[in-house]
Amino acid sequence: MQLQSEFVKKAKKYGKKLAIIDRTTEKRIDYSKALIASLLLQRKIVNYKDGFIGVMIPNSAGSILTIIGTHFAGKVPVMINYSTGAAENAEYAQKKCGFRTIITSRALLEKIGCRLVKGMVFIEDIMASISKGDKLKAALRSKMPEKLLLKTIHSGEESDNAVILFTSGSEKDPKGVQLTHKNLLSNIDSSLKRMEFSSDDIVLGILPFFHVFGQMANLWLTLTSGATIVTYANPLDYKKVCSIIKEEKISVMIATPVFFNGYLRQSKQGDFESIRLAVAGADKTPRVLYDNYIEKHNITIMEGYGATETSPVVSLNCTEFNKPGSIGKPIDNVRVKILDINTGEELPTGQEGRLVVKGENIMRGYFDDIEETTRRIQNGWYDTGDMGMVDDDGFVWHRGRLKRFVKIAGEMVSLVRVESEIINILPENIDCCVVEVPDSIKGAKIIVAITGDIDEKEILKKLQEKLPAIAIPKRFIFIKELPKMGSGKINFRGTTDMIKDILRKEH
Repeated sequence: MQLQSEFVKKAKKYGKKLAIIDRTTEKRIDYSKALIASLLLQRKIVNYKDGFIGVMIPNSAGSILTIIGTHFAGKVPVMINYSTGAAENAEYAQKKCGFRTIITSRALLEKIGCRLVKGMVFIEDIMASISKGDKLKAALRSKMPEKLLLKTIHSGEESDNAVILFTSGSEKDPKGVQLTHKNLLSNIDSSLKRMEFSSDDIVLGILPFFHVFGQMANLWLTLTSGATIVTYANPLDYKKVCSIIKEEKISVMIATPVFFNGYLRQSKQGDFESIRLAVAGADKTPRVLYDNYIEKHNITIMEGYGATETSPVVSLNCTEFNKPGSIGKPIDNVRVKILDINTGEELPTGQEGRLVVKGENIMRGYFDDIEETTRRIQNGWYDTGDMGMVDDDGFVWHRGRLKRFVKIAGEMVSLVRVESEIINILPENIDCCVVEVPDSIKGAKIIVAITGDIDEKEILKKLQEKLPAIAIPKRFIFIKELPKMGSGKINFRGTTDMIKDILRKEH
């Protein structure tokens, strides 16, 4: 079974029920119309010679239907990040995966000032080329019995690639992650059970589909369950998103902590009354954010953990069991081990080490990169590159990226822990990112990039009560805005480069 087949089954079952509410174009599309539109796009996309089809369209009915139509045509969507360096990302994807055609939007290119890349075709032109005859044929096909209709769309193996997604590049160059239909379907099934998700849910779909969190948790989880997805192209339009949540009576809100924080600031009490489930992932959820959602909206954020390579969910808190600060228990069909970073031996509960994961959700591998794939996946276990711990109750605790541990005077210091303690002190409207820079005496020193005015002496005084002396930052440097990835995560590498550049200029 493949994702597109599951969608066809739900489309035939739910018919006139709303599948997509597009709050950018104000279109409302039921499952029957979504099926017809996907069949129309299948007939157009099948004519492109490439086995891979680039997709670079903001969250909308158009992007969803293009992705489904691509699957119907037997091709693999390659999702392209348009949030920063869109043209460069498009060319990087073409070169990496060896394809030409990228379906994008003329309106998007104009809005972000992106130059035209060879191979780009516009969804506006594709839709304009559809004739009345095409529409009639697609409508008639959609009325075929389910078994016969499934024979008219591409159907392959669960082990086939379902999508190519690129890692964030927040630490180094992006890698092309191959996720199969089995990877995603397994993760969807286990996540549905943990979240007690149903076809009655209305899901906020603001996470970009070029990010695994949006691809699985917003798009496919929703449409293979018969639920309704409400899309909006700009997740950073906090005030508008809050209005959408209230107006559309959103029941499931899945987002990153950065987005949750923005919506908290712009929302009023009562705006989120319809939300029954709020799930945060892709970055650490600050305790102050968790507490503020309970205080203002009586909503408990369920924190989870995952990675692009794990489709993405590894662990998740839920209403039945929740430990604030933890990343929950592993979901069904996923195993977690903690290994000693030096010996590779499995550690008992309560001890911190390298976090590795095994399950049907683990990626097929990095595209055209056997060396990196075999380095990260050994005997079926994927090395997340993160530090963690499992407690006696089976909850997993994330301690940060191993690369965000720095050795100072022979001691290991977690930049994530330093960052967490600072966030708990700062006002809500100020962001920070803790980085390391070389130090001729101690090997490295800790610098904090900060986005607002602070009382540095007061913060350092409070930090001395929480952190060992070796972990106290040496300096705070003001940056108007921290660079972020499209998912809302802070671009750690970009921030580090900015800080180094500032220090270079000072000397």
